[in-house]
Amino acid sequence: MQPFRGDAKEWNGLISDLPNPHLLQTWEWSQVKAKYGWDPMPFIWYAQSSTVNGQPVAAAMVLKRRIPIAGFAARLNILYIPKGPLMDWSDESLRKRVLDDLQSFAKAQGAIFLKIDPDVGLGTGIPESDDAVEDNDGQVVRADLKRRGWLFSSDQIQFRNTVMIDLSPSEDEILARMKQKTRYNIRLAGRKGVTVRAGKKEDLSMLYKMYAETSVRDGFVIRDEGYYQTVWRTFIQSSIDNRQSPIPKAEPLIAEVEGEAVAAIFVFRFAGRAYYLYGMSREVHREKMPNYLLQWEAMRRVKAVGCHIYDLWGAPDEFDESDSMWGVFRFKQGLGGDVVRTLGAWDYTPKPFWYKMYSEILPRILELMRSRGKSRTKQQIGA
Repeated sequence: MQPFRGDAKEWNGLISDLPNPHLLQTWEWSQVKAKYGWDPMPFIWYAQSSTVNGQPVAAAMVLKRRIPIAGFAARLNILYIPKGPLMDWSDESLRKRVLDDLQSFAKAQGAIFLKIDPDVGLGTGIPESDDAVEDNDGQVVRADLKRRGWLFSSDQIQFRNTVMIDLSPSEDEILARMKQKTRYNIRLAGRKGVTVRAGKKEDLSMLYKMYAETSVRDGFVIRDEGYYQTVWRTFIQSSIDNRQSPIPKAEPLIAEVEGEAVAAIFVFRFAGRAYYLYGMSREVHREKMPNYLLQWEAMRRVKAVGCHIYDLWGAPDEFDESDSMWGVFRFKQGLGGDVVRTLGAWDYTPKPFWYKMYSEILPRILELMRSRGKSRTKQQIGA
């Protein structure tokens, strides 16, 4: 385990050559988090038979956040590796080496816990359905984490399940995989005068307001405008300054009716994979189905620049109508994707006492923050 000493382009190039590279492990994402209290710490592992300039076999962009506690001298912190570490998780000896190193590092840092949530698959399809397939390698990794004393986290930062669309077939074949109603709604949007254009930097304030309206209407909590402006501008600027792979890129797509913006999405892409991270819409012209056309245009655009997978970013934890994501999930299912189930987030806890304290207090803090966040968002849009 060695600290990485290169620059953004070198880091992104390195991780793009590892198994299952992810947007949240890019240099740009770490720099966004650095502006909001996290200290990025990139590490790499080389093949054991190689020198320092040999072949990288694993990498982790570790994010560190200090936790000051009044009245205590202890220097406490938390560590998080979003969608990592990156490696061949089925390689038992490599897995042991990386986890041993990370556990030692967490202890040396005085961490309350180290959280990981790698994209290690447990299976595809809805559990107990006819198309469900279990991933034996993922089951082995989960058992190994349990044996090592890692805990399945009560704080799942990212979605542990998602829906992915294979973009390798032709456009006609991708359409054919969709639900009939979805194909109808895509065509309906076109007939009803919905058009889609790429957004620009000057659209970002308008898009945040639309996102805020969506959050109030649909009952989810968002951050303040500054955070999203930072994320969006960082990745849009990356798109402008660096047109060559493996630099991560972002593009807002805006659906309009007679020149009026009615819905939008942000599509990110990195290392052959595209991600639908943010979606927003207005009440007006919803009957014209702009969201369907937006997703189809997103697929067409990212496929044209070489992406082979479109990650729709999120599926329910429990696959039944009681889950709050069920309606959104049904929409995503209609687009013809496959459910992918992963390990989710796991915590290594060098300091069990502080971990228990943190785990008990954090939900209360988050609930208070959500309540304040909802009120702040309503005030910002005048709702």
